[in-house]
Amino acid sequence: MTVLDHRHLAPVPGWLPGATGPRSDPAPLLPDAAPVRVLGTPALDKADPLLLRELYRRLVVGRRYNQQATTLTKQGRLAVYPASTGQEACQVAAALALREDDWLFPSYRDTLAVVSRGVDPLAALTLLRGNAHTGYDPRAARTAPLCTPLATQAPHAVGLAHAARLRGSDTVALALLGDGGTSEGDFHEALNFAAVLHAPVVFLVQNNGYAISVPLTQQSAAPSLAHKAVGYGMPGRLVDGNDAVAMHSVLSEAIEYARNGGGPTLIEALTYRIEAHTNADDATRYREAAEVTAWREHDPILLMDRHLRAAGILDDELVQDAADEAEALAARMRAEFHAEPVLDPHALFAHVYAEPTPQLREQASQLAAELAAESEVHER
Repeated sequence: MTVLDHRHLAPVPGWLPGATGPRSDPAPLLPDAAPVRVLGTPALDKADPLLLRELYRRLVVGRRYNQQATTLTKQGRLAVYPASTGQEACQVAAALALREDDWLFPSYRDTLAVVSRGVDPLAALTLLRGNAHTGYDPRAARTAPLCTPLATQAPHAVGLAHAARLRGSDTVALALLGDGGTSEGDFHEALNFAAVLHAPVVFLVQNNGYAISVPLTQQSAAPSLAHKAVGYGMPGRLVDGNDAVAMHSVLSEAIEYARNGGGPTLIEALTYRIEAHTNADDATRYREAAEVTAWREHDPILLMDRHLRAAGILDDELVQDAADEAEALAARMRAEFHAEPVLDPHALFAHVYAEPTPQLREQASQLAAELAAESEVHER
């Protein structure tokens, strides 16, 4: 029986169901004893070379995306940017493992995953630019708006997944969170609802070590965040979040498990936030430079380069092609973000309710009057 094959388990012999004992054997739900890895193991020989090359390409492009977005923030073109530098393997694997008709529910640090889903960088970063609540059509992109409040996207993912199943669809929802999000009530409510409803949803927690400045040791005393899955009756998986191949494998397995009626899975990816929490944060106040240096040796691009070259899968031509594509993306981002946006203040009231409330109509009228008065002043 695999770690995900826990459906229809009989109650533990000798125990009564309910408060007096466990309803089923928790052993199949427990996460792996050590993080799942593929790079540097015999499992790499079984991986599809085309998939490996695609993962490498996306990692390189994703790293350059992070660098360019960080630079744009320093230039004042973005109001804030929470970089996912060092976490690119989680982001690109998440996007690649989903089907086109599946749904992604990202947090504010997951813009790379959104871009990897095919959303234009300008649209993906609109919220962080401060221009609108979101810059893309969630229905068309099958991607929910970036979620700034911690973990509130998790119950939304459960709701959509449950609704999809009720409609007879095999759509799966993937919710991305950080380790800090697991300290929020929304996270626990989402897991409980997902398990009880048997919803086709996957929760990916990118454990990058810190919730802003708070280390994981001050957030949770659990053996791992993946162990929290057992308390809700779903499988927990622990994976090396900097091993892009392992990430894609574990995510793909959990997504197909959900698609085939198995229910939800909680995945904890062990990774590291190389940059500060955002451009407004000074990470040197709460972590040592030596810690960052040690994690740089476990960089997801470095790992892929080292192991794919050793396997004869990565060559100089692919490396150059990926670098050229990355630079082309960075140049396009610079051009797009240096153009001043054309904003419509009335758009603030769009897509809030299907039928605007009296309060919204009143506020919209007040704004229209203020804009008209301001226009008259300029015309005099």
